[in-house]
Amino acid sequence: MKAVGVLRGKVILTDMEPGPIPAGHVRVRTEFSAISPGTEITFIQRGSDQLSLLGYSAVGVIEALGAQVEGRHVGQRVACYGAPYVRHAEWLTVPSNLTAVVPEQVLPKEAAFAGLGAIAIHALRTADLRFGESVVIVGLGILGQLIARIASAAAVRVAALDVNPQRVELARQGGVKEACDSQEKLEAQLASAVSAAGADSVILCAGGSGESLINSAMRWIRDRGNIVIVGDLTTEFSRGLMFGKEAQVLISRAGGPGRYDTQYELENRDYPIGYVRWTEGRNVEAYIRLLAEKRISLHGLITDTYPVEQAEEAYKGYESASTVIGTLLTYGH
Repeated sequence: MKAVGVLRGKVILTDMEPGPIPAGHVRVRTEFSAISPGTEITFIQRGSDQLSLLGYSAVGVIEALGAQVEGRHVGQRVACYGAPYVRHAEWLTVPSNLTAVVPEQVLPKEAAFAGLGAIAIHALRTADLRFGESVVIVGLGILGQLIARIASAAAVRVAALDVNPQRVELARQGGVKEACDSQEKLEAQLASAVSAAGADSVILCAGGSGESLINSAMRWIRDRGNIVIVGDLTTEFSRGLMFGKEAQVLISRAGGPGRYDTQYELENRDYPIGYVRWTEGRNVEAYIRLLAEKRISLHGLITDTYPVEQAEEAYKGYESASTVIGTLLTYGH
């Protein structure tokens, strides 16, 4: 089968065997897979001499079941999340814990972003936002856009910041009226957008040096508010500003509890819901439910679609066009 990999900084198409289906796993024929630009382009730029496969979010149709699989059947469309099981590849072998059934009313193209949707939802859970509270989202790439739309659907007051005016306009079209293309504009309307006391949380989806941005976020939050780092951001900041508000600086790791746990993922052992309410798998299901109930839409966010054979061109699109937000790879089989 065809799969997308990277070798010495170059995106390539490679052939590989799907392999056997372990107990608890399902074999999925991929329809669409979504590129996660922050994670994947950073990985490409590292230029490793070892071939690595790219991708972690997709949608497809179940073609076969491993032993001990419950609640799934051949022919179901499912959203899938989580490397190394989910890749940009024609067939996937995925633990059933990392799949969510996609109902007919959900567009497969939107379901393909389930991994990014789970990451967005987990970031909001990490921020511990409650009904009527407020958040400032910095960075309006695909992940920041999803966080903004999901937060708005949950009745959270949302302000947003990105220096790219086109991304700001997309956020406004998605319902985030208080989206700004400069820090000065954001700060001028912060009190009316979130609260005179400041935002309950700031979620940072930007990358690079974080000191100036985190220090600014310290000023934007209320007393005992929090800052959640989602992007690849360095974490230097002012202890004085942190102390002054007894602020929390938190890291949001991927799509939720279960990620990187071999027993949960490879061995497909779910956590009891009474002890872990929102696993990464349940966050994927929550994202699909938001789509099914039309509480969110990816309208305007899917800007490019390429056949898997043109994967290299798909990644180059992020280098050359500031208008690229969400990119899908398609599979003709």
